[in-house]
Amino acid sequence: MNFTHSEDRRMLADTLGRHLDQQYTLDVRHRVSGSAQGWSRERWLAMAELGVIGALFDEQAGGYGGKGFDLAVVFEQLGRSLVVEPFLGTLMAGQALTKTGCRSDLVTQVMAGETVLAFASEEPQSRYDFASITTRAEQHDGAWMLSGCKSVVPQLEAADHVVLSARLGTGSVGLFLMESGKPGVTVNGYKMVDGGRGGDLLLERASATLLTDEALPLLEEITAAGIVALCWEAVGVMDVLKKSTLDYLRTRKQFGVPIAKFQALQHRIVNVVIEVEQARSAAINAAAALEAPRDARERAVSAAKYTIGRAGTLAAEESIQMHGGIGMSWDLPLSHYAKRALMIGHQLGDEDHHLSRFIYLAATA
Repeated sequence: MNFTHSEDRRMLADTLGRHLDQQYTLDVRHRVSGSAQGWSRERWLAMAELGVIGALFDEQAGGYGGKGFDLAVVFEQLGRSLVVEPFLGTLMAGQALTKTGCRSDLVTQVMAGETVLAFASEEPQSRYDFASITTRAEQHDGAWMLSGCKSVVPQLEAADHVVLSARLGTGSVGLFLMESGKPGVTVNGYKMVDGGRGGDLLLERASATLLTDEALPLLEEITAAGIVALCWEAVGVMDVLKKSTLDYLRTRKQFGVPIAKFQALQHRIVNVVIEVEQARSAAINAAAALEAPRDARERAVSAAKYTIGRAGTLAAEESIQMHGGIGMSWDLPLSHYAKRALMIGHQLGDEDHHLSRFIYLAATA
């Protein structure tokens, strides 16, 4: 297998990386995440002009990417700069629109940065199971009305439209598109531990448009794309944790020598480096399998998410411990990368969930 990115993908990664290095420093990120909105429309539009959002969609939808490795180059760079803008929700909700063939006009607005999407599938009781849905969809005079609750939706307050799941009267699961701010829609927003913002969506007979009435296979496919994106964001985060720790070990002195000379610390940082490379390999495998048949795809993404969760926790904990007390300080970028690594470990399924899921998929193959 050739692991080298195409020239177009390398150009996108280089362009986005330079832009973020210059325009999205940690101080800027703190101002953005600490604002009342929790994100910046100005930064969002700037990245849309670079074509970053268009890389999340395939040519049929008007974009120029949408493959696993397109997501990889974008989200790895987003991870390196701890970008808080709503890329994950836009990716997953956009996939729902393009795969159902609905609202191509809305997708065009999304790629231009004019419209923001959110994706809401999890509920308080669901525990990563998108088939565990209590939100109800009922038809009245030909219109669909939704009632229920969706929880921990990333950047929900920023969204102009939300794609969400609900159970139909027939017992099947449907996928719906809903405009934010409509009657019957309440958003409870809050700050997340990693600096981003999330929200709970409360619905009381809120009007929505049905995208599909057999959503479970599509939800699985969309979630797989979201997991690939998160895995590559984690790779970017872990690379920064690894490099920052290596630099610190080489410059921090104790007893007149750099602490990188201490064998115990050498063993620990080597273990981190190995785990990060294993996580990258798993993320490569998941990106390559995103267009594969269902069983191969799902095994690859669960294996990658499990590996990312384990390696991300190790990289976060070891980097902070090897920095000592300074590793927990707000002014050191490291602490913010560690928080994001831990948060990614729980999004769209934690280690335990994906290990169990991988075992089940392998046993039933």
